[in-house]
Amino acid sequence: MHVSVVVGTRPEIIKMASIITLLKKNTSITYDIIHTEQHYDYNMNNIFFENLSLPFPKYCLSVGSDSQAQQTAKAMEKIEPVLLKTQPDIVLVQGDTNTVLAAALTATKLHINVGHVEAGLRSYDMRMPEEHNRRVTDHLSAYLFAPTIGNKKILEKENIWGKIFVTGNTVIDACIEYLPKAEQTSIILNQIRFNKYALVTAHRAENVDNPSVLKNFITIFKESPVPIVYPIHPRTVKRLQENNWYRHVAKHDNIQLIEPVGYFDFLVLMKHASCILTDSGGIQEEATAYPLQKKVFILRESTERPEAVETGFATVVGVNAQAVLQTLNSFIDKPEVPKVPSPFGDGKAGEHIVKILTNTIK
Repeated sequence: MHVSVVVGTRPEIIKMASIITLLKKNTSITYDIIHTEQHYDYNMNNIFFENLSLPFPKYCLSVGSDSQAQQTAKAMEKIEPVLLKTQPDIVLVQGDTNTVLAAALTATKLHINVGHVEAGLRSYDMRMPEEHNRRVTDHLSAYLFAPTIGNKKILEKENIWGKIFVTGNTVIDACIEYLPKAEQTSIILNQIRFNKYALVTAHRAENVDNPSVLKNFITIFKESPVPIVYPIHPRTVKRLQENNWYRHVAKHDNIQLIEPVGYFDFLVLMKHASCILTDSGGIQEEATAYPLQKKVFILRESTERPEAVETGFATVVGVNAQAVLQTLNSFIDKPEVPKVPSPFGDGKAGEHIVKILTNTIK
């Protein structure tokens, strides 16, 4: 059997890492890695393959950034000749990016089976392009690797035609595997000027492309009861500059902006943070891993990871500055983080998926 693993962004690289590592060891499967380079900055791309000791992709497609439609179309156009050349038995995609949708559509039109890692997530927020992508990809996929039973129930309720397997989430695999190495090698804390801090990530289009929301974020960061460390996404830098807010934010005593960091550095920043404020999806999962177990405040109106909320690891706080600050102040006064197992698995999701590939998919 030949497997094509398609990635395009750094979260996809991280979440495919355990699968790729196990494919390398499996003598009954050959594989290749196709990277659309939807994330193309070095700190958001190559450094992750280096950190995770993964082979560099055989095919790099230089898709880059563009509008939603153009980026998806460009990825499809570049993926098609690679799949025609390699003729895989299955194309593995992970998550909900434009790369995922492009690969799933292209493979399906070439009559190649699609396996969707992290299937069955739903925010029910149609403002999010990710919601469109994951819904369509699930309905195109022949094999759906659902992280939780809840995700499986969503797929069954939607009458998904593919075969569904509950596997856990591969990001937990990555946290457990790489955090010890990260703590041995990372020197990122030497750059942080605060002893106690809240870690921030915020980059989603529906947030940072909205000046009103972005202004609320600035207020939150300035008035946070603990200082903010913010590895800032290029998209957010651009939006701050467009509104003439970047210099004000960068010079504020309560905020430390840093360049995007590699995975090991980010794990260490999470490990030592008092709490995390984010509009990311994957961080909501990572924070539940037993080596980390951090409280996450979700800077969105909804989440496709309700399990993190239900177990107490995460709270959806929205984007209103006053409401977020009130919740954050309450937590800092009385910090409580649950000491329960991660709802996203035991760190063996990659093993489950590769075993399914070996024993089930012909």
